[in-house]
Amino acid sequence: MTVIEEVSVPSPRDGDGGPLLEVRDLHVEFHTREGVVKAVNGVNYSVDAGETLAVLGESGSGKSVTAQAVMGILDMPPAKIPQGEILFRGQDMLKMSGEERRKIRGRRIAMIFQDALSSLNPVLSVGYQLGEMFRVHQGMSKKDAKAKAIELMDRVKIPAAAARVNDYPHQFSGGMRQRIMIAMALALEPDLIIADEPTTALDVTVQAQVMELLADLQREYNMGLILITHDLGVVADVADKIAVMYAGRIVERAPVHELYKRPAHPYTRGLLDSIPRLDQKGQELYAIKGLPPNLLRVPSGCAFNPRCPKAQDICRTDIPDLFPVTEPDGSELVGRASACHFWKETIHG
Repeated sequence: MTVIEEVSVPSPRDGDGGPLLEVRDLHVEFHTREGVVKAVNGVNYSVDAGETLAVLGESGSGKSVTAQAVMGILDMPPAKIPQGEILFRGQDMLKMSGEERRKIRGRRIAMIFQDALSSLNPVLSVGYQLGEMFRVHQGMSKKDAKAKAIELMDRVKIPAAAARVNDYPHQFSGGMRQRIMIAMALALEPDLIIADEPTTALDVTVQAQVMELLADLQREYNMGLILITHDLGVVADVADKIAVMYAGRIVERAPVHELYKRPAHPYTRGLLDSIPRLDQKGQELYAIKGLPPNLLRVPSGCAFNPRCPKAQDICRTDIPDLFPVTEPDGSELVGRASACHFWKETIHG
């Protein structure tokens, strides 16, 4: 079997001081019979080696579409990327050929999908599917690839890995299937992993185990990690920084503990207030009023204005930039930005 050669992209483990991944002014559209759906509108973020970026927001905010654009797995058409850059170690992947992108995908950047059962092939054993990474990318024999599959299953703490390597996906619990997906993403020791809702449909105890496993493996391999979720409670202990998305835009950026302590956007505050708390037992759980907008007909001005308790006339006409967030004395809060005309009242009010 022919070994696929790797595209020439410097490894972050060599370390040149630049970001591992940088997304610049990314736009993604879907052309449908009803019109153009602007799913991503000028997204900017970066992640370094060994760093965890959490991307938060409700369903339809553009989190997963941005990740799929990074991976190069959008169906085009109907998807289209009219502008933007996706820089992996300084090289724009949007300017690469399809073959060059395929050489990066899996080996340099890997993705963990949210629905493990539908992502795994039901008629192939998990060992065969894990071993395929080594057979295709490294030209290993079936015997050696199976041994590596067992090693990976051990690594992600699947009990009795050698005895279960020939089992099929339906024979594993939801938490164990998610561990297999993590093992598959780790197979070729990528520089960056994108985890798209990796704890969806798992109970709270299993969620914590999966997140702890991801954090441990990230530290071991010094990988960058982009964690996509709608659940602020999941990322509190694992993320370094957070980007909050709404209607295809980033509306707030902040280091994780700063954002939890002092949100600078009404949408972020609403998400935080909707988390159940032990000190509010018996009280009605807060919910943000209304629904996310239809991306075919995004409201004028700030897209959050129909649901925002602080909205004023300017919010209905002017789209806010990502303003640098500062202390009342004007000193800069490093890494903080908010796309709100009234961020000062939100963070300092």
